[in-house]
Amino acid sequence: MKKLLILALSAITMAFTTSSTKNLHEFKAKTLEGKDFNFADLKGKKVLIVNTASECGYTPQYKDLEALYEKYKSKNFVIIGFPCNDFGGQEPGSSADIKAFCTKNFGVTFPLMEKVSIGTSPIYKWLTSKAENGVLDATVKWNFNKFLVDENGKLVKYLASNVKPMDTQITNWIEGK
Repeated sequence: MKKLLILALSAITMAFTTSSTKNLHEFKAKTLEGKDFNFADLKGKKVLIVNTASECGYTPQYKDLEALYEKYKSKNFVIIGFPCNDFGGQEPGSSADIKAFCTKNFGVTFPLMEKVSIGTSPIYKWLTSKAENGVLDATVKWNFNKFLVDENGKLVKYLASNVKPMDTQITNWIEGK
């Protein structure tokens, strides 16, 4: 009887733990143009989320992010950039400034959202908290940190700034290797 009670309590605890985690498809944001962006529209796509900045040593990664996007966008892959001024004040511009910079200098066509603060952004709270995402805790320490999210909206992996967009950890994941 005691074993049965323990098993029942364990099953209930697991059910509540699993159901309390969110997935990417539950979020919404605003694009740099101020338009609504519903992450539910990304169901069935692999997603790379990256916090960006225009005046960072990693800013040249925009070029490789765009190349990655161009190579794989027809294979149900998308990149979502979140400009962020949290680290070294390296994204001081307005939405219009950011859009112009990214378009002119790197030809960015992947979606860019409005500037966020990592500490207060609901999506980054989800990305960095195991209690929210059910997978891992992560600390965003600088610009160009990357999060990989699968087709079902589940967080898969966190990668630091120094991992380049065309790294095999990313391309192999996209290709399902």
